[in-house]
Amino acid sequence: MREPAPLAARARLLPALAAVYRAQLSRARVARIPLLFVATFQSIGIMILMRGVVDGGSEARAVVSGASVLVVAFVALNLLAQYFGQLRASGGLDHYATLPVPPAAVVLGAAGAYASFTVPGTIVTAVAGSVLFGLPMVHLWVLVAVIPLSGAALAGLGAALGLLAPRPELATLCGQLGMSAALLLGVLPPERMPAPVAYARDLLPSTYGVEALARAFDDHPDWLAVLVNLGVCAAVGVVSLAAATWAYRRAAVQ
Repeated sequence: MREPAPLAARARLLPALAAVYRAQLSRARVARIPLLFVATFQSIGIMILMRGVVDGGSEARAVVSGASVLVVAFVALNLLAQYFGQLRASGGLDHYATLPVPPAAVVLGAAGAYASFTVPGTIVTAVAGSVLFGLPMVHLWVLVAVIPLSGAALAGLGAALGLLAPRPELATLCGQLGMSAALLLGVLPPERMPAPVAYARDLLPSTYGVEALARAFDDHPDWLAVLVNLGVCAAVGVVSLAAATWAYRRAAVQ
C-alpha cells in the first residue's frame, strides 16, 4: 500500500505577501483608479469650501492635512471594507482559504494594494492645499511616512469591518461611516471642536497621521512631536492589521 504523498510546504510570509499584493494591484487597477480621482477631487473641493472660512495659521494646516489623509481614508478604509464584505458574501474567502498562504499575507497584500492607490491623490491634494492656503511645501517629504502608516491603520480597520460585518450592505455602511468620521474629525480644525468630539477624534486612527502632517507645515516643525504622532500611527496600524488578520481567520472558517 502506497503512502500518501506529503503536502506541499506552506508558503512563506514575504513571498506570499508579494504575490497577493501583485494580484490585488492588477485586479483593482481598472476599477479603483476612477474612484481615486473622485477621492482627490472631493478632498480638493472640501479645501476650496473651507478656504472661505479659514484664512491661515493652525486652522489652515489642519484643513490641508485632514483633506490629504481623507484620500487615504476613502480608499484604504471605505473601499477595502466594501471589498472584503463582498468577498465574504460571494464565497471568495474560500478561494484564499484553499491556498497555502498565511492569513496575514492575504490581509496585508490586499491592504497594501489598496493603500498604494492613495499615493498620487494624497500628494496632489497636499500640494494643491499648500498653494491654496499659502503653506510651505519644504517638509512635504513627511508624506513618505504619513501615507503608509495612515494607510496601514485605516486599511486594517477597513478590512476588519468588512470581514466582521454579517452582510455586504453593512460592510459598505461601516466603510461609509468610517470615511465620514475621517472627514468630520480630520478636516475640521480641532480648536473649534467641543470637548467630547475632540476625545472621539483621538480614537480615530488617521488622527495621528493628520497631526504629523499638520506639524510639518510649520516653518520650524517640532520633529519630536511629528515622530511621536507617527509612532502612535504605526502602533495603531499594527493593532488594526492584527485585528484584520484575526477577523480573516474567523470569517474563513465559518
